Amino acid sequence: MRHVAVLLALLIGLAAAPLAAQPKLDLPAPDRAAIRTIIESQMAAFRRDDGAAAFGFATPNIQAMFGTPENFLEMVRRGYAPVYRPRSVEFADLVGDPEHPVQLVHVIGPEGEAVIAAYEMARETSGWKINGCVLLRPPGQST
Repeated sequence: MRHVAVLLALLIGLAAAPLAAQPKLDLPAPDRAAIRTIIESQMAAFRRDDGAAAFGFATPNIQAMFGTPENFLEMVRRGYAPVYRPRSVEFADLVGDPEHPVQLVHVIGPEGEAVIAAYEMARETSGWKINGCVLLRPPGQST
């Protein structure tokens, strides 16, 4: 549960301070590539409405929270339209701590809304998995 507290503290800081002020995390290139691939693969699964595949990129904690791929996909449809149907995606910095890095992704959603998707990642025995995502308004944009 410590990583949840770290993520919340980080996200509160991200919402209150310019992203440029956040310390960047320097993970090895293979880890950075794997994290990007997982997020891109989950977004591709969302575009296909492939709930089972999208659910498979989440940690066991997230899977337990939603129970089924159908519940997970419905939650994403309702609450995460920018990552469910993005117009554009641009990967930015990795921040946070090496055990639970947060990948920042600039996304333009289906209605043209700009958000920063902050993906908390966790290293599982099978590799990196997504342990949560929070959508933030870019600095200078009203809520």
